[in-house]
Amino acid sequence: MSSGARDGTEGEPGPRPEPGDGDASPARHAASEAGARRPDRPAPAGGGSEEGAGLEAGGTEAAADSEANPEADPAADPEAGPVPEGGAGGLRLASAVGRWVVLTTVLGSAMALLDSTVVTVALPRIGEDLDADLGALQWTVNAYMLTLASLILLGGALGDRYGRRKIFVLGVVWFAAGSLLCGLAPDESVLIAARALQGIGGALLTPGSLAIIQASFHPDDRARAVGLWSGFGGVGAAVGPFVGGWLVDGPGWRWVFLINVPLAALCVPVALKQVPESRDLQARGRFDVLGAALGALALGLVTYALIAPAVWAGAAGAAAGVAFVLVERRRPEPMLPPSIFAVRQFTVVNLVTLCVYAAFGGFFFLAVLQLQVVAGYSALAAGTALLPTTVLMLLLSAKSGELGDRIGPRIPLTVGPLLCAAGMLLMLRVGEDASYATDVLPAMAVLGAGMVTLVAPLTATVLASVDPGRAGLASGVNNAAARAAGLVAVAALPLLVGMGPEAYRSAAEFGEAFRRALPLLAGVLAAGAAIAWWAVRPKEAELERCHPECRVNCGVSAPPLEPPESGQAP
Repeated sequence: MSSGARDGTEGEPGPRPEPGDGDASPARHAASEAGARRPDRPAPAGGGSEEGAGLEAGGTEAAADSEANPEADPAADPEAGPVPEGGAGGLRLASAVGRWVVLTTVLGSAMALLDSTVVTVALPRIGEDLDADLGALQWTVNAYMLTLASLILLGGALGDRYGRRKIFVLGVVWFAAGSLLCGLAPDESVLIAARALQGIGGALLTPGSLAIIQASFHPDDRARAVGLWSGFGGVGAAVGPFVGGWLVDGPGWRWVFLINVPLAALCVPVALKQVPESRDLQARGRFDVLGAALGALALGLVTYALIAPAVWAGAAGAAAGVAFVLVERRRPEPMLPPSIFAVRQFTVVNLVTLCVYAAFGGFFFLAVLQLQVVAGYSALAAGTALLPTTVLMLLLSAKSGELGDRIGPRIPLTVGPLLCAAGMLLMLRVGEDASYATDVLPAMAVLGAGMVTLVAPLTATVLASVDPGRAGLASGVNNAAARAAGLVAVAALPLLVGMGPEAYRSAAEFGEAFRRALPLLAGVLAAGAAIAWWAVRPKEAELERCHPECRVNCGVSAPPLEPPESGQAP
């Protein structure tokens, strides 16, 4: 009898283990970003068997089968592997199937990663072509971020329940459909609605890509597979601004979105043919749809209030936020368990995250417009101007993580935001006829150095602040918080600096507003540095508790999502 039959493989169904009494709430699974639990995860207190225990048992049975029948051992045949729905994966990275799995997950995640950097480069051309005002450009960015940030925790839970490959493929198809609608949008209203649809697709595929890696590969190859996934994804994010600029100046801004269609056409058939299905056999209970809806409603109303502006929307958004908190406190299986914020270190690091990514979101939204509207750069030149930040993160983020492991997170989380603040203040020199070598490059280099310094230690500190069993939840919450901070910053910053709806059409007006915005952003970063210096003081045991597996990260809109701590392989 093969291990696949024991674990309930797709195509060869077998008896499934009976669910235990452990918590299988959507929050615990969705927020694990990947939702994929490791074989070594301990069973929760209270006697119930949580998924980790079930996976460990599945791994033990598979090992017994391989001893009795060597041909059933996935390690014995690098071209094959089991397709467990609930058990530990057995694919080898050297196998053809293993390479296909890495390829399709990289392609899927790359679409979402590219979107975070390429769309901002296209904004001036979108506004010109669709005769859209600044508010419409804000919504072009925020409609996507709104649905993505609100639903990303729920996306992982859906994969756990209904199959990670199935939800991943659904997300890719949904994202591609939204991209196609964006590319064909005749006006700003259709574009904004399509961007919201894109965000829903992103919320489904983003957790699933790493979840598939975690669930499919043999424990001996899992870390290398995650490394390849994060490395290739990092390359995609790093070159995103350049690709976006090239597309805008070449075939046109619509291809910033349409390029996702052929990527999805390659990704989907490979996923359906090569990627093993996996799911949490013990996932049960109700999804927190009400919590997700209230969270999205609160963010949406607050965003509308800041962009419109509209006082009634702000009041309604605040009321929806209060209702969200009350619902999450009372539900037995909340999407966002309030208890996690009882961990002081976790709460403090998320406050730093809010400050840092609010500043990043506001800066990159305005900087690309400044380079094109005021400095006169083409879209390609403006995209290329951003490369130093992403390339530095690609090359040095892993080293920064190692440094943070040695000296602790307090210094990197203090120095990093201050370096970023200095880089943004250097952008005050960028005006009409700005020189790239003397004005733009130094600012981007200093900003990139600050991002390198803080992002990896930030992720590590979030993971270390909670028990390993909740590391995925902590990562998911931190990622959603960062996206929400960027969303609010893009909505609020033009209002705070007095930027009118037609400001981006006037170099003089936009340049003045940009110079007023930069000190505000630097002040937010300084506040984040102050919080880190005074409050980030992890205990020695916490520093050894959990370490990021995604060592390479280039995303500027949110820290990387992380799976739970793996520990030892079975």
